[in-house]
This record gives sequence, structure tokens and C-alpha cells, in this order.
Amino acid sequence: MLFGKKEDRTIPPAANDDIVFDAGTQDFEDRVMRASMDLPVLVDFWAPWCGPCKQLTPVIEEAVRAAGGKVKLAKVNIDEHPELAQALRIQSVPMVFGFIQGQPVNAFVGVKSKTEISSFIDQLVKMAKSAQPDAIDVPKALAEAAAALANGDLNIAQGVYVQILTQDELNVQAYTGLIRTFIAGGQLEHAQEMIGEAPPEIAKDPAFEAARTALDLAANAPSGGELAKLTEKLKQNPADHQTRFDLAEGLFASGNKEQAIDELIEIIRRNRAWEDEKARKQLLKFFDALGPADPLTAAGRRKLSTVLFS
Repeated sequence: MLFGKKEDRTIPPAANDDIVFDAGTQDFEDRVMRASMDLPVLVDFWAPWCGPCKQLTPVIEEAVRAAGGKVKLAKVNIDEHPELAQALRIQSVPMVFGFIQGQPVNAFVGVKSKTEISSFIDQLVKMAKSAQPDAIDVPKALAEAAAALANGDLNIAQGVYVQILTQDELNVQAYTGLIRTFIAGGQLEHAQEMIGEAPPEIAKDPAFEAARTALDLAANAPSGGELAKLTEKLKQNPADHQTRFDLAEGLFASGNKEQAIDELIEIIRRNRAWEDEKARKQLLKFFDALGPADPLTAAGRRKLSTVLFS
């Protein structure tokens, strides 16, 4: 399991009550699954060594109490109850699931603000008022998550991907999609954990390698000062392909992906054969890292075709 490196940190235990309480292997079915038949139950998976968990705990408790009894919060220590973490394929902590009618229907990962948690709770309450949830339509859910990721709606994308993985733990698109949400959100440590602990069935898929490439590119982000120096150097000599290439890599890693693509296409326009088509090969890595569903991939491929066949 992917729970990071242990540190000497502790979270003071809070007193149990009817709204916020600790849960474990022995009472999870009763206090979470059965209880969620009546009210939505949030389950906060945490660990004593987890710094972000310590940040999330008081915020989520406050949001749950502010909901006025519309939801409950169960806190599960994964060190004491690893079976529960394994059953729900927890990839990183803190991770919060929302249970309705005995089933996990939504989730989020990492520290969130009270406003974000309150919105999450509101969604659960609305879902609880509808009919008992059926098994999700995986193709439709994947398309929804991909669109959310492309639009920068990372919380929505994460929730959908986690929901799919709960139903189908070896779904490659959901697993790699979740990695991409971490990369997009700057949570590179979470992404690296998922890369390192990927099941063999997923690790051998080309989509997984593309996600690994995306992480490698993001991990090499330069400072703003370094980008400024490369930009100035290129202004002095626009024919310096290596500087333009370095700038493209830096821009992509820093999140300026469209400009990074344009810089590589400019190299190809000026000298396609430069260093054994180095720019074109790197551009294809960019496309792999973005994924086929990203609008920048389609737009970039059109620009490349225009240059190559004009």
C-alpha cells in the first residue's frame, strides 16, 4: 500500500460521539456501511505519521459538525486497520470516502478547505436523497473524469476515478487518470507513490508509461529565473535550437504546456532534422504526457501536421 514514509507525528484523538467517531475493522460494517443506509457517512483514512492528515482532521470535523446532523464522520487509522485500507485500495492518505446505502460513492484525496469539504458534503446529501446508487457506467464515468481533468476540475476528476477503481481496481484508465490528477495538482509525491506501487497488470500498459513520462517531465520544473534566462537567451539568438528546446522542456514542466508545444513546433519548422529529429520526438513525449483526451494534444498534432506537410 502507498502510505508514504513514516514520521514521528501524532494526531491527538478526539472524543467519540454520534457525529464524529473512530471506526475500525470490527465495527466498520455496523457504524459505516449500515449507518449509511440512513445518513451519508464520510470515512477519513489517516495515519499518525501523516502531516497532511493532521491538517485535514480539524477542518473536516468542523465541516461535518456544521452540517447539522446531515452526515457523519468515521475516522480510520490505517496503521491499526490495514485491512480496511487494502479493501478500498487506499493509494495515499489522507483519503476521504463518502458512503451512501452501504457503498462508497465519491471520494477526495489530500487536504481540502472547509469550503471544498462543505461542497463535498452537500453533494453527498443530494445523492442520498436519490435512489440507491447502481453500479456506475464505467465508459461514461471515464469520459466525465477525463473532461474534468482537461478542464482543471481536479476534485471532480479524482472523485470519479476513485469511484471507478472501487468498482474495478485494475482499470488502467482510471488508475493512470488518478495519477494525472495528482500531477496536475502538484502532488508529485502522491503520483510517484502510485507509479511505484502499480499492479503488474497496470504497469505493463502503454497508458501507464505515458503517465510515468508525465511525472518525469513535471518533476524537472525549473525556477522562474531559469526560464527568464532561457527566454532572454533565445531572444538574442532565435536560431539557437538547443536553448529553445530547453525552454520548451522548462515551460512544459512548469505548466505552460501550450507554449512549450509551440516552441518545439518552431524548432521543427526551422530545422526538422535537427539532432535526429530531437524536437519532434520530444513533442510526441509531450502528447503522451498530456494524454489523448487533452485538447492541447489534438491542437498540437494539427499544428505539427501543418508544419510537416506544408
